[in-house]
Amino acid sequence: MQSTSTKNKTLAAWLAFIFGQLGLHRFYLFGARDVWAWLHPAVASLGWWGVYRVQVYGQDDQLAWMLIPLLGFTLAGTSLTAIYYGLMSSENWNAKHNPATPDSVAGSTNWLTMGAIVFSLLFGAITLMSSIAFSFQRYFEYQVEEARKISQ
Repeated sequence: MQSTSTKNKTLAAWLAFIFGQLGLHRFYLFGARDVWAWLHPAVASLGWWGVYRVQVYGQDDQLAWMLIPLLGFTLAGTSLTAIYYGLMSSENWNAKHNPATPDSVAGSTNWLTMGAIVFSLLFGAITLMSSIAFSFQRYFEYQVEEARKISQ
């Protein structure tokens, strides 16, 4: 069920960039009944738990190196969502989120929207590459360790 209030594209892009791991952009656009909005903080919490486990148990904690990429991929995904929102045409934005007011300025692209896109691209790319590098590094270290066990 779509709300009748006007949804601002710039605000949605910034919410996705800054508070994406909490799902606030989904709550803003689709309301509290959106399942995906509730999954964002759950997955991000697992990633933050992995960060906590590294601090407590060190880098050799296998559960931590499986959980930390969840946080990275969540942050990269919400950055991509912010880029998607920011680059959506005004007509498509208003058709999807403001059907009652198709000529609304809430779907227009301005400098604040472009700022959200630029920062999301920068942060998302760094986060995604870091998550991939961390995942592969830990995976290959684990494989080397297992090979050493077999060879002994």
